Amino acid sequence: MRFGVVVFPGSNCDYDCYYVLSQVLEVDTVFIWHGDKDLKDCDCIVLPGGFSYGDYLRAGAIARFSPVMEAVKEFAEDGGLVIGICNGFQVLTEAGILPGALLPNKGGRFICRQTYLRVENNQTPFTLLFTPGEVVKIPIAHQQGNFFIDPLYQEEIKKQIAFRYCSSQGEVDANHNPNGSWENVAGIISKEGNILGMMPHPERAAEKILGSEDGRRVFLSVIKWWEEKRWK
Repeated sequence: MRFGVVVFPGSNCDYDCYYVLSQVLEVDTVFIWHGDKDLKDCDCIVLPGGFSYGDYLRAGAIARFSPVMEAVKEFAEDGGLVIGICNGFQVLTEAGILPGALLPNKGGRFICRQTYLRVENNQTPFTLLFTPGEVVKIPIAHQQGNFFIDPLYQEEIKKQIAFRYCSSQGEVDANHNPNGSWENVAGIISKEGNILGMMPHPERAAEKILGSEDGRRVFLSVIKWWEEKRWK
């Protein structure tokens, strides 16, 4: 399969994602410039973390107007796989491709540290290789990761939670919520299940030397899902 990593002006985790996919996992991977509409026959699009241009207004608010996002939206609506990591998650919510919004962290500070996540749903293309309730370690690095959803849609969105911040023992509570996210949300999937948005950085937890290899299973799950679908 082929992954495409979108590059916005200001992206700083694009090469991290490219490295993990092309070198660590050894899958076909290409860069896609934000001004292009050609997704280069990719099977999964990755919107990486960083600080896309215009973030001084609101994270992802300007990047969502990039020409590539028109193509990404069409791709997603046709069932294509999309992963938005950190700033990529923010862009997806600003573009209306995923529900909710990412507000400034509770406390107003930039946070960069390891976090524990509890896997809430392993029935998605991005979580096949996890088990429900499993605790994994993946770092965060953001200032606007406080996930908010209108109370009118909260019950519906609970079904779409993929990962929640927790303790090392899997306890989900306010003491283990680094940014104030509703329901300790660290990642959600789309209603159809083909889009994942997550604030933690799986590409920064893909090799033992980084302190965790848990993040690589997000990408390996996608590969496994695609291969199984391909041969059905």
